[in-house]
Amino acid sequence: MGRTIFVNIFGLLAVVEAMLITAVPLPAAEDVVALRQADMKAMAAVAKTISGMFKDPTSYNAAEFRWAADTIRERSGIVLSGHFASETASPQSKAGPNILNERDRFDRIANDLRDYAVALDAAAQKNPGPMTASMRMKPGEAMGGGPFGTHVRNEQELLAMPAEHAFHLMLQTCTTCHAKFRME
Repeated sequence: MGRTIFVNIFGLLAVVEAMLITAVPLPAAEDVVALRQADMKAMAAVAKTISGMFKDPTSYNAAEFRWAADTIRERSGIVLSGHFASETASPQSKAGPNILNERDRFDRIANDLRDYAVALDAAAQKNPGPMTASMRMKPGEAMGGGPFGTHVRNEQELLAMPAEHAFHLMLQTCTTCHAKFRME
């Protein structure tokens, strides 16, 4: 008799669990698209904030610079990759279908974006006062990505380069990803 009660309770729990699992809504493709578009817009907005500080160094504010870098860091890497984890065919999406076929490359780009944001955050921590010359690129310095540029994989090199250089590499990472994986 005790075994029968146990089996009945276990069976009832299994039914309740199945009901709960099916009752929890999974995000619709449109929700994922809206979430990733919101993240992209947030990253673009803070990139403009950082760009403005490089254009007018007197407007540099370390806390705001760091907040902007952290906004990008929090939305890139595995978070960004996760937004594109499965095929989400949606009319609102501008994502190319090749993301799933070139998953490794997409994930590398998402992680590069995070790494550049981490370097920008570190620069803001090292420069709590006014923007220093060490944060700025030197005249004639290659901005990365192109035939004369640098693509940095080593964390020490990345943290040693001027923040402005890391920022340009970050922007080129966005451009590369959009050119490769975004439909217009």
